[in-house]
Amino acid sequence: MFGMLRGIWDYRGFILTSIKNEFISRFARSKLGGLWMIIHPLAQVAIYALILSNVLGARLPGIENKYAYALYLIAGILAWNLFAEIIGRCLTVFIDQGNLMKKMRFPRIALPLIVVGSCLLNNLLLFAAVMIIFAVLGHAPNVQMLWLLPLTLAVVALAVGIGLVLGVLNVFLRDIGQVVPIIMQVWFWFTPIVYSVNIVPDYLKGTLDANPMYPIVSAYHNVLVYKVAPNLAEIGGIFVVALCLMVLGLFLFRRASAEMVDSL
Repeated sequence: MFGMLRGIWDYRGFILTSIKNEFISRFARSKLGGLWMIIHPLAQVAIYALILSNVLGARLPGIENKYAYALYLIAGILAWNLFAEIIGRCLTVFIDQGNLMKKMRFPRIALPLIVVGSCLLNNLLLFAAVMIIFAVLGHAPNVQMLWLLPLTLAVVALAVGIGLVLGVLNVFLRDIGQVVPIIMQVWFWFTPIVYSVNIVPDYLKGTLDANPMYPIVSAYHNVLVYKVAPNLAEIGGIFVVALCLMVLGLFLFRRASAEMVDSL
């Protein structure tokens, strides 16, 4: 473990430069550049809001704003996009960078770190846009938003734990790469993002307890929309789950790192 941390520190310049170059290269020939990272999720919000706000907007208690549903939706998608993007990119990061792993000598754990850094940069740009939209819609920032720092850490830890496990397994069993996007779509709709939890039938509410993203998305709603502190006990439980998954992911990574290069 200490050797892995030392390798990360020794190659910190490589990691930071890779994050910067990746961001630049993704939008090198685009007129709007990094704005597309903001436009895509906000377009998703607009579509859901136009279709569903008339149905669900009146069922959001405790929000004194005529744009309540849009605020609720934006807060949930801010959390989910970071989670889904990290998992999606960790899923294929070793396959996508197979040639680099064969040609260069560097700590392989740097690849997931580059993914996390890039995703956090994208999420930061989206958050800045969200703050502007909230202000335009009459929902001023509040001190509770400081809770977003540990909440973002919880999202990243959970996503990295899951993504690292899936990324390693996907090298040896490529069917995983086909199944995971389907699971993520189902997972999205089983998380109260486009609907409020108060409309979920009682016989289905028990399933939310098995969804680790439910406490996180609820915490984002509490902080950004309802302006209250999150449930710390629930978030603490998510950190424990995320830590266990990260330990499992690192164990699989250390055991399989040599074989991964041969398989690629």
